[in-house]
Amino acid sequence: MKKQLIAAATVLAVGLIAGCGGSGSNSSMNQADSTMINQSSSTMMTQSSVGKNVITGAVADGYLVNATVFLDRNRDYQLNQGEVSTTTKADGSYQLIIDTTDLDSNGKLKYPVVALAIAGTTYDLDDPTHTPLKSSYVMSMHAVSVTPSVSGEVTGSVNNFISPISTQIREMMETGKYDNIQNAMADLRIKLGMPTETNLLQDYMATKHVDMHTAAQNIANVMGTQMAQVMGSGGTTPSVHVDRYRGMVGAIFSNMSSIRGANAPTKMPELANMMTPALDRIPIPKGGMPYRNMSSAFRGGMGMMGR
Repeated sequence: MKKQLIAAATVLAVGLIAGCGGSGSNSSMNQADSTMINQSSSTMMTQSSVGKNVITGAVADGYLVNATVFLDRNRDYQLNQGEVSTTTKADGSYQLIIDTTDLDSNGKLKYPVVALAIAGTTYDLDDPTHTPLKSSYVMSMHAVSVTPSVSGEVTGSVNNFISPISTQIREMMETGKYDNIQNAMADLRIKLGMPTETNLLQDYMATKHVDMHTAAQNIANVMGTQMAQVMGSGGTTPSVHVDRYRGMVGAIFSNMSSIRGANAPTKMPELANMMTPALDRIPIPKGGMPYRNMSSAFRGGMGMMGR
């Protein structure tokens, strides 16, 4: 990763996301959210062949080139046989071909989209030298962000943008604490200290939203420091230990006020140093990682990290 390691001065309060759903869970839909969720763009999904659709988007903390993007049908954060995938292009964009069977009866995408930034392969356009990342990390976008309409277009996240911020929103939705994505975004705006009109699913690179870009860079940096704890080695698509991954994302959420800003480089090594041994204490089951309910996984993570 091109950015210098940074970290938080706050105590690692791993109330995690599962315990942080209160302030946004009963809020009304923000007008900007409503507009963002309901708008459509003909460039975002097109009919590519009979029974096929193409989701078009981008991946970033800065735009990421040679990242792997796939439809995570079993929701385990890793590319498995039979899951459609693609690679981001020289501008960080991707086109993912999906089947109509990947849509529910209302025409909505049933599965999240995951992006793997892979050490030694992926590079960030924020880095003018285009040096491959030194650490892998995983990002995703909740399925509600990719909603096909009857016309074959997509409504939802702007350009189906996958980022550290969309990752936080996806994990918040997985807790079951939020009735809808608007309420999850309302809580995350508070954590990020951003105005209520801020569209957290926008392509902040294209819109030149400096504060979102900075927060995303910082979140990605922390994620990169923990990948030895949450990702197994092996090939171009390393395995992911779900409980540890979710524990990491939840801890980042709990410490967002220290991670989000431009002054974070002086604070984040402390958070990284505290997070690493805590994640190590979350056991990896023999025979693979069963995908547990989000709330249960976070309760387990809280117990392990609090010891």
